[in-house]
Amino acid sequence: MASFAVSGAGARLGVVRPGGSARSGGERRSGVDLPSVLFRRKDAFSRTVVSCAGAPGKVLVPGGGSDDLLSSAEPVVDTPEQHEELQVPDAELVVEEKAYSSAAKATSAAAEASSEVEAAIKAKAPLVEEKPRVISPPGDGQRIYEIDPMLEGFRGHLDYRYSEYKRMRAAIDQHEGGLDAFSRGYEKLGFTRSAEGITYREWAPGAYSAALVGDFNNWNPNADAMTRNEYGVWEIFLPNNADGSPAIPHGSRVKIRMDTPSGVKDSIPAWIKFSVQAPGEIPYNGIYYDPPEEEKYVFKHPQPKRPKSLRIYESHVGMSSPEPKINTYANFRDEVLPRIKRLGYNAVQIMAIQEHSYYASFGYHVTNFFAPSSRFGTPDDLKSLIDKAHELGLLVLMDIVHSHASNNTLDGLNGFDGTDTHYFHGGPRGHHWMWDSRLFNYGSWEVLRYLLSNARWWLEEYKFDGFRFDGVTSMMYTHHGLQVAFTGNYGEYFGFATDVDAVVYLMLVNDLIHGLYPEAVSIGEDVSGMPTFCIPVQDGGVGFDYRLHMAVPDKWIELLKQSDEYWKMDDIVHTLTNRRWLEKCVTYCESHDQALVGDKTIAFWLMDKDMYDFMALDRPSTPQIDRGIALHKMIRLVTMGLGGEGYLNFMGNEFGHPEWIDFPRGPQSLPNGSVIPGNNYSFDKCRRRFDLGDADYLRYRGMQEFDQAMQHLEGKYEFMTSDHSYVSRKHEEDKVIIFERGDLVFVFNFHWSNSYFDYRVGCFKPGKYKIVLDSDDGLFFGFSRLDHDAEYFTADWPHDNRPCSFSVYAPSRTAVVYAPAGAEDE
Repeated sequence: MASFAVSGAGARLGVVRPGGSARSGGERRSGVDLPSVLFRRKDAFSRTVVSCAGAPGKVLVPGGGSDDLLSSAEPVVDTPEQHEELQVPDAELVVEEKAYSSAAKATSAAAEASSEVEAAIKAKAPLVEEKPRVISPPGDGQRIYEIDPMLEGFRGHLDYRYSEYKRMRAAIDQHEGGLDAFSRGYEKLGFTRSAEGITYREWAPGAYSAALVGDFNNWNPNADAMTRNEYGVWEIFLPNNADGSPAIPHGSRVKIRMDTPSGVKDSIPAWIKFSVQAPGEIPYNGIYYDPPEEEKYVFKHPQPKRPKSLRIYESHVGMSSPEPKINTYANFRDEVLPRIKRLGYNAVQIMAIQEHSYYASFGYHVTNFFAPSSRFGTPDDLKSLIDKAHELGLLVLMDIVHSHASNNTLDGLNGFDGTDTHYFHGGPRGHHWMWDSRLFNYGSWEVLRYLLSNARWWLEEYKFDGFRFDGVTSMMYTHHGLQVAFTGNYGEYFGFATDVDAVVYLMLVNDLIHGLYPEAVSIGEDVSGMPTFCIPVQDGGVGFDYRLHMAVPDKWIELLKQSDEYWKMDDIVHTLTNRRWLEKCVTYCESHDQALVGDKTIAFWLMDKDMYDFMALDRPSTPQIDRGIALHKMIRLVTMGLGGEGYLNFMGNEFGHPEWIDFPRGPQSLPNGSVIPGNNYSFDKCRRRFDLGDADYLRYRGMQEFDQAMQHLEGKYEFMTSDHSYVSRKHEEDKVIIFERGDLVFVFNFHWSNSYFDYRVGCFKPGKYKIVLDSDDGLFFGFSRLDHDAEYFTADWPHDNRPCSFSVYAPSRTAVVYAPAGAEDE
């Protein structure tokens, strides 16, 4: 990955390291399957629309129109002007679409702005200025070479990548009327309702026959046979009942029965909006979810404006209760969201939203991509949660999984139409051997429609404020980052191992997000350090707003395996600041990954079994507890201070949550005959003991108070996004790190025993300084060795390449933040 030593005032943290050989060319041809024009129709606005492939949709609630204008497309006629792989429909299809889109967008924007104003007035919430919802056309993709001249040696690959992206944008514009229309697949596929009835469409080209079955027709496969068009889209229209009620009641179970190359099978519709596992049953059932208007949740609060710096509270609804049970959206809304707000975070990132049959997959083996997990409640419960977060001023980010899918053939997409290559690559390329899951074919037109529509669905229907894209490294390389050590050599990023189709998909989805939802946040989980990852698509980048700074938690685990006496200050600073210029990072000490069974949290690495017996204030502490609490606070602050432009914490880790996460599970038999013991399906380790952090009589409270003070400090000074960043000292013998972020001066003394009197601290801004955060404060269960009323005056005494300096007392294992006097009162 990139390296950079911060050496000048105002320097941004991060640039690029020289990469290896300047080889280029020879890239694999993208081979994107461009449109099979599945539908062409005239709608009520007299515009011609080209639409594609199929879907799912029906829902079973816990406890509980026919678009006849749509017809098969006429055969496509090739023209000399088209790309060699494109099949182009009539040219007239785009012109009327554009005219309609402009007028419709203007009308829609005005209506939305009006309703937002009213909502903001009622809620007395700050109003977000409406930005134009326009997907920008492709640029020239050349600015990346100005930002990083090292990329010149790989121009062949990068220009090819950008040409593939432009080709896809042009094809989508021509065949679908643009990304806006293309990403609304859920309006055509799956279940759609009109005044006359319900239409269900599903893209399943491998099926020989199909029928819609469910409670509504007593699961009779002969009652509602579907018809297929030439592009493999199956369709049926169910007119309303005589009394005007829908043919499929809200909350009833539905599936599609298909005769396929793999035999007859019942599948949950691919575009289903809700699915439920009935008590005592193994398979899930799709649920037709269409509550009456008076029962649908209506959002009351405007979405908050994107903050300058992100302070993310990573969470999981199911395990968010102190009780050993699966928690609900409603309880999370009422109990956890206020806690997140009080702690000083400005965003909540929620895992495991997309339905997943296997609870212990942590939500990463998705079976139903458009359905919120029914374990926690209904879709309307989730909307209520998100609306409450917006009322509190919190962004809600979704941990979205587009990197792979569950290999479950009963409930998910795997083998949906009886073939191995429906949504996924065939053969070994379509299987992730480590995750035991299926891998999407990003070169398939219908897969692009499905995934782009899925991203838009969550932003549009549920008002999520952005995404954390899971497993992006696995997407971008055909080796999936497995058994590969990325060294920073650029040849590792741009060559035969790069999946250009997947990278183009990421560019398209970021186009969609930033064009139609300008305030939305896009974060990518990439461990490789792919250059251009967080550069705008128009400039030739992949288009993410942030990358997760995944090297940081790995470094802390590496250091925690040894005594802190051997920690190298330069090593810590290098890891935290080792990021690319102009590419923002979300940094973190630990996430859910480190909390899982088989791993250890930072608190457990530091204090181990002493946490069980010596965290109560009514008994003496131990040296291991004192060391652990001190370093737990210091590690978090130095990571936030130097590691990036955003910060993430997994729920409970702010107070050093004891033990690990272990989902309820039974014994598992392996192919070799061995058995992995289960935990008797216990929820004991699948919860968050927030009561520990709140208890006045436990030392956990001090760590929680410190984390809260740290978040509020960043909220006040916004130091993570300050242009002024300078590391002035990395002293190995003293074990001291000193740096400036914005107006603040951070002093870390990692020495286990040495405290320093009259320690000289260089700074850029002259004047008087005061302490604004002290990890040794008694409130944080420190030793209160510093006087917070003391004032520190600078002298015209250059020190550590800074123009002035002041003297401090630096206690051992303590972090202190100083601010110019007056600033701390603002």
